[in-house]
Amino acid sequence: MKRNSRIIDHKEDVYTTPEMKTGIFHRLLPTLSFYMMATSVVVKGSRAALRGQYGMERWSQDSQDIATAAEAVGGRIRIDGLDNFRTLEGPCVIIANHMSTLETFLIPGILQPIKDITFIVKRSLLEYPVFKHVMRASMPITVGRVNPREDLKDVFEQGGKMLSGGRSVVVFPQTTRSDVFDPERFNSIGAKLASRAGVPIIPMALYTAFWSNGRILKDYGTIHPDRKIRFSLGKPIYIEGKGTREHQEVVDFIKAKLDSWAAEDGR
Repeated sequence: MKRNSRIIDHKEDVYTTPEMKTGIFHRLLPTLSFYMMATSVVVKGSRAALRGQYGMERWSQDSQDIATAAEAVGGRIRIDGLDNFRTLEGPCVIIANHMSTLETFLIPGILQPIKDITFIVKRSLLEYPVFKHVMRASMPITVGRVNPREDLKDVFEQGGKMLSGGRSVVVFPQTTRSDVFDPERFNSIGAKLASRAGVPIIPMALYTAFWSNGRILKDYGTIHPDRKIRFSLGKPIYIEGKGTREHQEVVDFIKAKLDSWAAEDGR
C-alpha cells in the first residue's frame, strides 16, 4: 500500500475523500483486503514501538495509512469542523460518541497533526497483543472500568497533567461501542475533566459503521464500504460551573449530527 498524507496535510475546514477507483480485489473482498492492510500497519508500528522509534509523527502517519486502507476498499471519508480545533488556542477535551474500532485508528491522523492529543482508554488495551506497543507509545490515560470512583480520580490526575502540559484529551464517555447513540449511557466525565482543568470542550460526532462490531470478537466485524465515514467537530464550549449544561450541549450536538446523517442516507 502506497503511503500518502491526504488528511495529515489537509489545511482546510472540510476533508472529503477524492474520487478514486477501487481495485477488483478490494471491491470483491473488502473485509479481507482492509484487514490485511490494517494489520500490516499495526505490525510495523508495533515493531517500531518496541525499538523505541514510535513518536507522534509516526502515530499520525500510521493513522493516515489506516484511512488510506479504508478509502482503497471503497470507503468514503468526510471530516468537517477542523478549523474549530485548529484555531483554538491551547488544549481542550474532545468528547465523542464511540461507534466502532475505526475512530480509534483514524482520530490520531485527523487531530494529532494539528496539535498533540491522547486518549482515555481501558487499561486492558495496554495488554492487547501486538497493538499494546503502539498504544503505550501514544501515552494514553488509562482506566480500569471496575471502580468508577477510582477511574474518575485517575482521569482527573492523569488528564490534568496532560492538559496542563498542552496535550488535548479525547474522551469516549459511552461504556462500550454502539451503533446506537444513547444519551443515558453517555456519562459526563469529559465535562468534569474540562471543568476541573479549566479548558474548553470540543464536541465530536462520528459515524463509523463502515467497520462493524463483530458478533464473536467485537474488534473484528465486517467492513461495509457503502457506509460513509463521517466526523464532525463542533465549536469550542467553555465551561461555567460544574459543566452540566455544557455536557448537555455535547449530547445535543452529537445527536443532531447523527440524526442529520441518518436522514441524508435514508436510514
